Amino acid sequence: MNDVLFNAFGHDFTALELILAGVGLLLVLAVAALVGSWRASQKRAVEAARIAERNQEMERHLADLMRVQSEMTGRMHTMSEIFGSRTSDLAKALTDRIDSASHRMGQTVNESRTKTEESLSKLNERLAVIDRAQANISELSNEMVSLRDILANKQSRGAFGQGRMEAIISDGLPSSSFQFQATLSNNSRPDCLVLMPNKAPDLVVDAKFPLESWQRINDAQDAVELKGAMTQFRTDMTKHIKDISEKYLIAGETQDTAFMFVPSEAIFADIHEKFDDLVQKALRMRVVIVSPSLLMLSIQVIQALLRDVKMREQAHIIQQEVTNLLADVGRLSDRVHKLQNHFQQANRDVEQILISTGKVTKRGERIEQLEFEEPKGMIEGDG
Repeated sequence: MNDVLFNAFGHDFTALELILAGVGLLLVLAVAALVGSWRASQKRAVEAARIAERNQEMERHLADLMRVQSEMTGRMHTMSEIFGSRTSDLAKALTDRIDSASHRMGQTVNESRTKTEESLSKLNERLAVIDRAQANISELSNEMVSLRDILANKQSRGAFGQGRMEAIISDGLPSSSFQFQATLSNNSRPDCLVLMPNKAPDLVVDAKFPLESWQRINDAQDAVELKGAMTQFRTDMTKHIKDISEKYLIAGETQDTAFMFVPSEAIFADIHEKFDDLVQKALRMRVVIVSPSLLMLSIQVIQALLRDVKMREQAHIIQQEVTNLLADVGRLSDRVHKLQNHFQQANRDVEQILISTGKVTKRGERIEQLEFEEPKGMIEGDG
């Protein structure tokens, strides 16, 4: 046992030492194992305590969750009831509103339909008016085409001016106060001769206006054509004015002034604006250029003169009628005075009758009250 088994680190190790060292090592290992086991058991106990604590905490949390869940369930039930009630109210309100909206929509649709029908009716009326206006425009267009055709022909243009002049004079004067195409002492034939009153010289009206020359002015395409057309128109007008002055102004037979009729107000205005020299020349030659309105005004003046002459011719008849009227008024005045006297006498008679009826009334009242004595101042048989 004491034999040296080996030498290590300068020490000889025997078997006994080795055994003791092994036993000590085993003891150390056993103690270490025990210590490790105790520590492990302590650790497990701590862990178990922790787990138990956690379980208790989890149980408390679970209980809280169950309580919260129960409360939530109650609240959800309450909310479900409230929601159901609110949903029912909302559905009812929506139904009412939908019904009201449907009713209003129906009324709106009916009103819109009524207004639409009225609008369509008015539109149809306006369309009918437009159709009539269009028909009138078409007729006017046809008439304008006819007028253009008339103005395109020289003879037609002359007839157009003659027709307008004759219409104005025929409308304004009696048929005995004018003559168309009358023959003068020099064998000239003016378009119209207005017969003046009191055997005064007659008034000549000429309607042969040179419309062809005027049309060339309107149809001119450039300044050269316009200048030539204006020169030609001035020449034709001068010749026509001269012809009227020389042919129709006859001393003692016609007035010392003649009318040259222009069948358009626009042409009349353009002549006075662009050809003032022609107007002045015509006045110097005792020819007055007249438009339809001026001719109508002149005819109205002549008509007034004719009425004045007729009134003067009938003046003695009027005076006799006035004398007769005054005599009738005198007789009427006498009769009124007589009637007034009758009325006054009738009024006096009525007053006497009223006095008598008053006395009769008083006597009747006394009889009714049994008063038979005659009152003082009453004269028997009076009234």
